[in-house]
Amino acid sequence: MTDICDLIYERIASVLPNATITVADPHHDQTHFEALVISDQFEGMSRVKRHQMVMKSLQNEMQSNYVHALALKTMTPSEWALL
Repeated sequence: MTDICDLIYERIASVLPNATITVADPHHDQTHFEALVISDQFEGMSRVKRHQMVMKSLQNEMQSNYVHALALKTMTPSEWALL
């Protein structure tokens, strides 16, 4: 079976193909994950809309309990550059 982090990455990349995406399993429990998604497509979108876009790509994984929790950071490249 594909690692869940890889699966999350693939799902997010399917809706944001040019994004920079990092997915981690900080607790090493394969149920609680963190993702950083940096994309030009987030320009002009609220944080809520950005998260909805990402979470929609993971709808099946959330419903099937592959992913119990996902902490998201969504940024534009210009926001990321300010950090």
